[in-house]
Amino acid sequence: MWTSIYRTLIWIAASLLSLSLVTCLIAGGIYWHFARHLPHPKPGIAVKLHEPLRIYTADHKLIGVYGKQKRIPIQYADIPKQVINAFVAAEDDRFFEHPGVDYQGIVRAAVHLLATGRKTQGGSTITMQLARDLYLSDKRTFTRKIKETILALRLNDTFSKQEIFQLYVNKIYLGKGAYGVAAAAQTYYHKPLAQLDIAEIAMIAGLPKAPSAFNPINNPSRAKTRRNYVLARMHDLGQISDKAYQQAKQAVITAQQPPTAKQNDRFKAPYIAAMVRKKMIARYGAQKAYTAGFDVVTTITSARQKAARKAIHNNLRAYAKRHAWNGASRSVSAQVAKTKAQRQQKLAELQPVAGTRPAIVTGLNGDTISVAIRNAKRIKLGPQDNPWLSSNHDASKMVDIGDIVYLHHADSSAEANDTDWRLTEHPEVEGALVSLDPHNGAIQALVGGYDYDQSKFNRATQAHRQTGSSFKPFLYSAALANGFTAATIVNDAPIVYQDASLDESWRPQNYSGKYFGPTRLRTGLVHSRNLVSIRVLRRIGINPAVNHISQFGLGEKQLPHSLSLALGSASFSPLQMARGYAVFANNGFLISPHLIKTIKRGQGETVYRANPERACSDRIACPGQQQPSSSTRNLQYAPRAIPADNAYIVGDMMRDVIKNGTGRGALKLHREDLSGKTGTTNKQIDAWFGGFNANLVTVCWVGFDQLKSLGHYETGAHAALPIWTDFMGAALADASTTLPSKPDDIVDVKINPDTGQRALHSSGINEIFRKQNVPTKAEAKRSGQRSPSEDVQSLF
Repeated sequence: MWTSIYRTLIWIAASLLSLSLVTCLIAGGIYWHFARHLPHPKPGIAVKLHEPLRIYTADHKLIGVYGKQKRIPIQYADIPKQVINAFVAAEDDRFFEHPGVDYQGIVRAAVHLLATGRKTQGGSTITMQLARDLYLSDKRTFTRKIKETILALRLNDTFSKQEIFQLYVNKIYLGKGAYGVAAAAQTYYHKPLAQLDIAEIAMIAGLPKAPSAFNPINNPSRAKTRRNYVLARMHDLGQISDKAYQQAKQAVITAQQPPTAKQNDRFKAPYIAAMVRKKMIARYGAQKAYTAGFDVVTTITSARQKAARKAIHNNLRAYAKRHAWNGASRSVSAQVAKTKAQRQQKLAELQPVAGTRPAIVTGLNGDTISVAIRNAKRIKLGPQDNPWLSSNHDASKMVDIGDIVYLHHADSSAEANDTDWRLTEHPEVEGALVSLDPHNGAIQALVGGYDYDQSKFNRATQAHRQTGSSFKPFLYSAALANGFTAATIVNDAPIVYQDASLDESWRPQNYSGKYFGPTRLRTGLVHSRNLVSIRVLRRIGINPAVNHISQFGLGEKQLPHSLSLALGSASFSPLQMARGYAVFANNGFLISPHLIKTIKRGQGETVYRANPERACSDRIACPGQQQPSSSTRNLQYAPRAIPADNAYIVGDMMRDVIKNGTGRGALKLHREDLSGKTGTTNKQIDAWFGGFNANLVTVCWVGFDQLKSLGHYETGAHAALPIWTDFMGAALADASTTLPSKPDDIVDVKINPDTGQRALHSSGINEIFRKQNVPTKAEAKRSGQRSPSEDVQSLF
C-alpha cells in the first residue's frame, strides 16, 4: 500500500514539476515573444509630455494658450500629499510596495473573474497604466495586458516610485482637454492644485477610470458617486479622519466651466497672441510649436497694452457718435424680448464685444429706450444716455422692440453696477496703434483693430495705407541732408503741373485752400503746407529724396517716384511708420521691431533670448566710446540711418507741430518732450498721427477697410490724435520729461522770421542749425537787412 502511495506522490510531484516547467516555458516564450518588440526605458530620458504653447506679457500675464492638450507639468515635491494619497487609494493602494505589477491584485481580479464572469479594476497598477499611456493603445485585449505587465516591470526597474508617480499624474488624461492633475485643477476649479480641498482632490482622483463619463461638468451625479468612492477608500486606508470624510461626502460640487468672458483670466491681447503663434509656427513648425511646451514671454507690458486697447475702443466709439446711427444689426421677436426666460437665454448666447454688453430693447416711450442685459434688471436710457438722440426726438425712429443693441459703461471699472450705462454701437470704422521702444525696437503695445473676434486682420502690421502728411518728416529730413536748413525759405504759392499720364493738369492745394507766400521750412512742417513740400521735393530731386527716405526702413519699391511723394502718396503700415519715426527719437539709428523677449521650454530651459540691435544713445554707449563690460560685450548695434543732427532738427520741428501746429491737441498732456505729426489723405480716407519722446514711439491710424471717406472734418488731428494722446497720457503718466540728447554740432541762432537770415538786431527768433550751416551777418546784409545802427541813422 505504501508503495502505491509513494508512486502516486512521485507521479503528482513529477506532474506538478512538469506542469511548472511547461508553465515556465510557456511564460518564458510569451515573455520572449512580446518583450523583444517592446522598448527599454532608460534613466535620464525625459518622457515627452505634450504641452501647449503659452504666451505671456513681459510682466508674465497669460495672453493665450494654443494646443489641444491643456497641461501644467508639476514636480513630485510640489504635489500635495493628499493628492498622492487620493490617487493611490483610488487606483493602486500597494503602489509603493509592489514591483510595478501587483500580483495580489492580479490574483484577486482573476478569482473574481472566474467567480462572476466580470472584470474588476484590481489588476491594473499605476505603473501599468503609465506603461499603457506611454507605449500602448487603449484597446482592451489580453495581448495588451501582457505587454503592459512587461513594460511596468521595466519602468519599475528604471525609475523610482516618485518619478513614476510624477510621470503618471502629469501625463494622464482627466477630461475636458486636461492632461495632468495641475491642468485638471485649473480646468474644473480654476485654481492651483495646492488650493484644492479634500472633496475636490477626490473628484479629480476619480477621473482616470472614465474621464468623460465621470467628470463633474458632464455628469455631476456619476462624478459625485465616484468621488465618494475615492473618499471611502481614503478613509479605509486611514488617510483622512472620520470628520473630514463626512464633511467631504456632503460637499456640493463646485466644478464649473470658466465663464467665456474671463477666458481663464487671460490678459486680452489677441492680435499679439496671433502674431506670436505665427512666428512660433514659422520657427518650429505647427506640430512642435503646439506640443513642445514653449512658454513665450513677449515685450509688451500689460499696462500699456491695456491703455492702447482702451484708447482704440473709446475713440472709435467716439467717432461713431459723431456720425449717424447705423441701426441694430440683429433682433429677436417681440415675444422673446418681453419674456424674461427667453430673453435671458438669448442674451446668454451673445458675447460682450470690445468692452460692451449686449442688450435687448424691451420698451419705447418717447425719447426713452428700455433695455435688458444679462443677469441684471432693466435699464432705461434717456437722451443723456443716447448720443444719437436729443430730447426732441422719438426713440422709435432709432430702434424697435426686440432689437439687439450694445451698452458701454461710463466707468469701465464699475461695470457690475446697473447704472451709468450709455448706448453705443460697434463702429464700422477701424483703427490701429503700435508703440515701441526706439532704442531697441521692443514693441510695447499693439492693437490691430476694434475687435479681434469680429476681424482678425491686423491693421497695425498688415494694412498698408497712404500716409498723407505724416510722411513729411522723412521728406524734410531729406531736405536737411541736401543743403536745406530749418530756416530755408520756400514759396507757398499756387502751382500747376502738366503730366502726360493725367487727363488734366495737377493743381495741388493746401488743406485750408489758402496760400502764405515765402515760408520757412519749419513753418511748412508745423502747419503741413502741401505746396511747400512739393517745392522742397522738386529742389531736392526725386531720386535723392527716395534714396534718403529709404534709409528709414521704408522700402524703396513702396515709394512713388513722382511729386505726389511729397503729399504722402506712399503706403505703409503703422508698424513701418513707427520704425521710421524711431530714427528721429533715437538720434538717427534704424532699429528692428521685435515682439518676442524669451522662449522657454519644458522645465524652464531658455531656448531663445532676444538680443536686438540697439541704438547708441545716452542709455547705450556707441562702439569705441568705452571699454566693453561683461554686460555690454554682446550688444548688437543698430546701423546709423541719418546723422544725429539731422534727426534732432526734424524732431525739434515736430515738437513745434504739437506746440504751434496741427498737433496742438497733444498739449493737454502738458509735456515738453513730445514730437509728432498729423496725416490726412485726399478726401479724408486715412487719418494718422505719429509721435514720440526720447523713450517711446507711437503711431495711430484710423480708416475704413473699404476705402471711403471718414467725413469732411475727420482729419488726423480729429480722428487719430485723440487715440495717441489717450495712450501716451497713460503710458507716460509716471515718466519724467525725456528730450533727445542735443548733438554737439547744433547751435542756437537768432534769425529774421521773414527772411530766414541771421538777425542783425534783438527782435529775431531762435532757430537751430548745424554749425556749418549757420547763416552769416554778411548774408543777412546782402539780403537787405539792416543793422540796428543803420535803423537809427534812418530816423534822421
